[in-house]
Amino acid sequence: MKNSLTYHIKIIFSALLLLHVFLWNNTVNAQEAKKPKIGLVLSGGGAKGFAHIGALKVIDSLGIKIDYVAGTSMGAIIGSLYSSGYSGQQLEDLFNTVDFDELINDEFPRESKSFYERESEEKYAVNLPFDNFKIKLPSGLSRGQNVYNLLYQLMLPVNEVRDFEKLPIPFFCVATNIETGESLILDKGRLAEAVTASGALPSVFQPVVIGDKILIDGGVTNNFPVEELRAKGMDIIIGVDVQDDLRDRDGLKSAPEILLQINNFRTISAMKDKAPMVDIYIKPDIANFSVLSFDEGEDIIANGEAAALDHLVALNDIKKSQKSTVERSYLKIIDSLKIESIAINGNERYTRSYLLGKLKLRGNETLSYDDFKKRINNVIATNNFDTFRYQLEPTDSVNKYRLLGKIQESEASTFLKLGIHYDGLYKSAILANLTKKRLLFDNDIASLDVILGDNSRFNLDYFIDKGFYISIGLKSRFNQFGKNINPQLALEEDSPLLDNLNKIDAKLQDFTNQIYLQTLFRKDFSLRLGGEHKRLKITSETLLSENQEDDFVFENTDYFSVFGKLKYDSYSHPVFPKNGAYFSGDFHWYLNASDFISGFEPFSIAKADLGYAFSFSKKVALKTEASGGFTLGDNSISTLGFALGGYADNFINNFYSFYGYDFFDIAGNSFVKSCFTLDYEWLKNHHIILAANYANVENGLFETGNWFSSPDYTGYALGYSLETFIGPLEAKYTYSPETGEDYWFFNLGFWF
Repeated sequence: MKNSLTYHIKIIFSALLLLHVFLWNNTVNAQEAKKPKIGLVLSGGGAKGFAHIGALKVIDSLGIKIDYVAGTSMGAIIGSLYSSGYSGQQLEDLFNTVDFDELINDEFPRESKSFYERESEEKYAVNLPFDNFKIKLPSGLSRGQNVYNLLYQLMLPVNEVRDFEKLPIPFFCVATNIETGESLILDKGRLAEAVTASGALPSVFQPVVIGDKILIDGGVTNNFPVEELRAKGMDIIIGVDVQDDLRDRDGLKSAPEILLQINNFRTISAMKDKAPMVDIYIKPDIANFSVLSFDEGEDIIANGEAAALDHLVALNDIKKSQKSTVERSYLKIIDSLKIESIAINGNERYTRSYLLGKLKLRGNETLSYDDFKKRINNVIATNNFDTFRYQLEPTDSVNKYRLLGKIQESEASTFLKLGIHYDGLYKSAILANLTKKRLLFDNDIASLDVILGDNSRFNLDYFIDKGFYISIGLKSRFNQFGKNINPQLALEEDSPLLDNLNKIDAKLQDFTNQIYLQTLFRKDFSLRLGGEHKRLKITSETLLSENQEDDFVFENTDYFSVFGKLKYDSYSHPVFPKNGAYFSGDFHWYLNASDFISGFEPFSIAKADLGYAFSFSKKVALKTEASGGFTLGDNSISTLGFALGGYADNFINNFYSFYGYDFFDIAGNSFVKSCFTLDYEWLKNHHIILAANYANVENGLFETGNWFSSPDYTGYALGYSLETFIGPLEAKYTYSPETGEDYWFFNLGFWF
């Protein structure tokens, strides 16, 4: 009986225990079910999208866990990075270091271009594709390569994720199919590519091709994808809206602003229905900013933070419903990598060796990520390719990758380029250029400059670019100017005319033709070896010829020479460098000359220029330069000697600038010169220039040893320069204490 009672008590106890466990589990499940899923939707709005970062900082400060993020355009960029693991504070720190002018305008570092391309491109104010006698405008002002480069680097920690729901925070963005007008949800694929497409603002960025679809900014069709986010099962949605309101006529000054206004007709109307769909609607006060106010990012972020704090009570309610908080730590950004191998497809006209020559990559080398991006930009800077979409496929080793690249070649092969210029030597000039790529071979380029003005000229260049291998070039140039010059530059050293002349009014004409081979030396140097024909003619009205009617002819000779040239150039800017170095060494061996010169003997001219620029701060930079040259052999040919004076950046032959003296005032067959230029950029593109130069110039300078003595010639300059779209506008006052004379030099436009 006792055993039976005990048995029944155990059964009752067990049943009560099971009931308790069951009820406890149901209670826990019920509590879990009450935890709401929180979604975050971020609208597009260009630079106004910085306000998203301010809102994220507030969300992070409360420790709120976001379960899903959706975004369009700038909202997609910020949202994808947040979903990848970046905190609001880290995003602010990152974006404060970005040069958005460089990012958006696809401005590539000067060193990204080859030496030939720098020489060719740094003299044109306008560059337009030209096809079938019609101007062919590009599909966007920017190819978006710099945007892709930055996003890809920041997204490397999630590089292998192909399903965006598997990101640290699930994510999707919106893009627009430009062919169908369809709004597309991008939630799979390659994250950097998808986000670049979502932010491809029409007219600013060219469309992005993904698969068989051509995509542009998602804001064109759906700038606030709140319905799509709700469909993901979100219980509570926080929305941050940074869209433009309609602007009046005073706010419609540019083409992008007008296009955005047109698009805003629909998006503003759509927000009347979309805004009520979110549970917390954050609308920052950013009416005083535009979609291009990237230089005011700090203020926009602060306004986004203030707008989120206005909803602090509602945000705290979300925090309380989640019970636990989330702490977002800094995500490590990969800053170096090793490329073990390279595979590129999509190139049909351009060879692998050409691409590798531009990339300056041979595989199996370690480099910083900034250096890697520069190598990528070397390819795009050629303007032979519309896009270079690449992937870094990890290997078995840490931070070691296989580079997989997909090239889209540009269809444009003919370009019309224009420029305008004025300086004290060549006076006024208008430049028209016709450039043809793939003229005879896939990787060649032909360029013809026709310069009309006070001193008409032309330049013809043809170059077959073989990258690391031997490239072939042809150059033909006609140059002329008239100027009062030092008679030592035109007359032989023992001429009796030198006793009575201080200046000669001379007309110089130079017709030079070169054929050369070029190769890249140690990746950053170019080495040229070739042959040259030069026809040099110098006449003067100051002296009369024997028949007393024609101009006096000092020089009318054809020279034949072989030459070698070694060049290195990493200056950040051709005129106002803030960093970088420069070296150019040139050796010409003159083998023969026409009959104008009697008793010609072979001679050589060697010269070298080097420079180094560095910055004390963002506004102040110093450029130091040194130059020297000498003649070996026959010293009787003074017309190819060295002459210093004046200011110009496109001198021919052996002419050099020298502050404090007029053009070609100082002449000799050898010289040394140094120059120090302090550049204070007190406002963006506004430069105050202080310069000092020193030189020794004479015949046989290095034989006498005077090259290392105190300088015989000194000069100083104070100038103001403004960078404009047609080139620098410069005015310089120069003075020399030896002569007590001063000169003003003016320049407008790129040098050519």
